[in-house]
Amino acid sequence: MDTYLNYINGEWQASASGRLFENRNPANQDDCLGQFQASSENDVVAAIEAADHAFKSWRATPVGQRAKILNKAADYLDDHVDAFAEELTREEGKLLSNSKMEIQRSAQTLRFYAVEASTITGETYPCDDPNMLVYSQREPLGVVSVITPWNFPISIPARKIAPALMTGNTVVFKPSSESPLIALRLAEALHHAGIPNGVFNFLTGSARDIGEPLAAHKAIRAITFTGSNAAGQKIHQRAGLTTRTQMELGGKNPLIVLDDADIDTAVNLTVAGGFSLTGQACTGTSRVLITPGQKDAYLKALVAKVESLKVGNGMDPDVQIGPLASAQQLDNVLNYVELGRQEATHLIGGERLTGEGYDNGFFIRPAVFTDVTQPMRIAREEIFGPVIAVIEVEGYEDAIAKANDVEFGLSAALVTQNIDYIQRFPLDVEAGTVKVNRTTTGNLVNAPFGGVKQSSTSTFRESGRAGLDFFTQLKTVYIGR
Repeated sequence: MDTYLNYINGEWQASASGRLFENRNPANQDDCLGQFQASSENDVVAAIEAADHAFKSWRATPVGQRAKILNKAADYLDDHVDAFAEELTREEGKLLSNSKMEIQRSAQTLRFYAVEASTITGETYPCDDPNMLVYSQREPLGVVSVITPWNFPISIPARKIAPALMTGNTVVFKPSSESPLIALRLAEALHHAGIPNGVFNFLTGSARDIGEPLAAHKAIRAITFTGSNAAGQKIHQRAGLTTRTQMELGGKNPLIVLDDADIDTAVNLTVAGGFSLTGQACTGTSRVLITPGQKDAYLKALVAKVESLKVGNGMDPDVQIGPLASAQQLDNVLNYVELGRQEATHLIGGERLTGEGYDNGFFIRPAVFTDVTQPMRIAREEIFGPVIAVIEVEGYEDAIAKANDVEFGLSAALVTQNIDYIQRFPLDVEAGTVKVNRTTTGNLVNAPFGGVKQSSTSTFRESGRAGLDFFTQLKTVYIGR
């Protein structure tokens, strides 16, 4: 069994704790991908101090040299895409095709910021004094903590780490303990690309053991986090007054289906948005708000579609739904399914799959509930699994009211051909990502991403050119003669 190391100050090294944890395949618990370091506070402090020491020289490194490193790291990911995709599927459970796209997207993200960050500038300002020049310039913050989830375990880190490094910050990166291997491959890519010692540091371990110093150490100037609301709130509270935070959190994303919607389109968008990635996406479709005239035909077609979906190991090219990522995820989803059976009308799915090919993994059949009303927990709480709650609405106005009547505001989609509703929807719905006749999931590398309400701190967006803003601060300069 392979044992993987932390990467601190340019060296691969074991944790000071001397402890390890295993990383096992959620589709087959007999398949162990390796052992990883159960890091201690001492390891975190060493990584932060290395990053702090390296900051001065890295911020002075020409932007072209930083870009060269990111491009070489992207080449490394592309050169190993097939092997890394197989590891990602074994580690997290997603379909092999999705894993390959995630590796390629991560390389694309590195290249995007290698170019985009080379163009950021300040501004010059008109002044009544002809002998004075006034301008602003963007500067890096310092040491950045990057804390990421298991569901997109390389693409989310890439869209945080690339802009942080390109703007002259140094990084301490802690991935989820459910998916440390593919995160390590990103660290490996940067090491191979020649990242200077201390500029980028990687360590594994539980949030319980190392979360406090990653958020509260005096040298940390910014924390970028994606994960649960509970974890995000703890990190936000630990951060100091002068520590900038960026929190991308949960969602309870609606797909609104109006009277003129094509039923097949609505069903396909529901399945793609709610069941692909086994429902384990923060932007995944969780609620379908549908008018009475469409409901019966939609439910009939949706149930037939769910019956046809093949659940299994993501390495199988015929499989459409992989396993849940962990035993904890399985228990959580099964608990919500039981709750849904008590609250609403259960139409299909939600049972744990057993038998050959299933017994050693965390497999569940996608579930659909109808007759769901606003007070029900399955209508309001993030499940993070392949469970759809179908809610009847009177029309567009009622759909908007129900869509907005949750604490989250990450993503929302509308299925219609009505130009009036298409134009109104982005104004009316409370969500950071708004789509028409498309799934709630997915965002472009070059477009901003983030939520409102409890889905985000709503301070700085990720992705696209806007993703650079979080990692820089403005300084205003007055020069007279």
